[in-house]
Amino acid sequence: MNRQAQAAVLFLVGGAMLHAGTTSLYLRYVKAGLQPLLLAAGAVLIVAALTTVHYELRSAREARRRRNGEEPHVGDGHVEDRHVDDGHVDDGHGHGHGHHEPRISWLLVLPLFALILVAPPALGSYSALRAGTALQPPLAYPAALPPHDPVPLSLVDYAGRAAYGHGHSLGRREVEITGFVALDHGGAPYLVRMALNCCAADAQPVKVGLSGKLPPVLQPDSWLQVTGTYTARQAKDPVNGGIIPFLDVTAAKPVPVPKDPYDESWNQ
Repeated sequence: MNRQAQAAVLFLVGGAMLHAGTTSLYLRYVKAGLQPLLLAAGAVLIVAALTTVHYELRSAREARRRRNGEEPHVGDGHVEDRHVDDGHVDDGHGHGHGHHEPRISWLLVLPLFALILVAPPALGSYSALRAGTALQPPLAYPAALPPHDPVPLSLVDYAGRAAYGHGHSLGRREVEITGFVALDHGGAPYLVRMALNCCAADAQPVKVGLSGKLPPVLQPDSWLQVTGTYTARQAKDPVNGGIIPFLDVTAAKPVPVPKDPYDESWNQ
């Protein structure tokens, strides 16, 4: 691709990054804390594209001035003066012969339009059941729960308290967690959140088994807000042998997909 085409692609990439960073679309790709870096990268690409166009236009103006200011040579009546500028050969008669890049290279912009026009779905039960739980021991002793029930907790927070704190910080308190439903090969239900280190490419599931008063029909990838109490029941993840704690459910209701479908609390 010539420089003008390169500048156009840079501009489109930068514009797509700014579009994603100024809407909730970026949350499908990277964690929320990376939004400033995403916006900065998009702005840098747009500035680079505009700078490229500026220098290309200036070079073209200088080339025209050189051609207009040339003195013809007195000889056999034939003027032969060839100039090469950015892949264009001028034969002295104002006729330029360019080296044309293959037009198929413009297909590189199609993924950019897909990024702008199509919001990809967040990772769901298919990915969750094919990866082992990412649950890790908490880095610090969990804080005491607030006094009123039910206590809203992130799924990762509840899982860490139940699996590694053995429920000591939970007692018989009612907690409220939210996640999407995943059903294993035997139909056993899990509530899941995908945890991020950096971006969706490294997302890993944290799973909580559900027991007690469950809805009669559970659809994979549907989002639920469940209320329940700690139970000592645990299972081993069949993929990596990690701990899957359980929650004894007392109530459950469907909820819409949250603005940020990923959970970042596990590595904070």
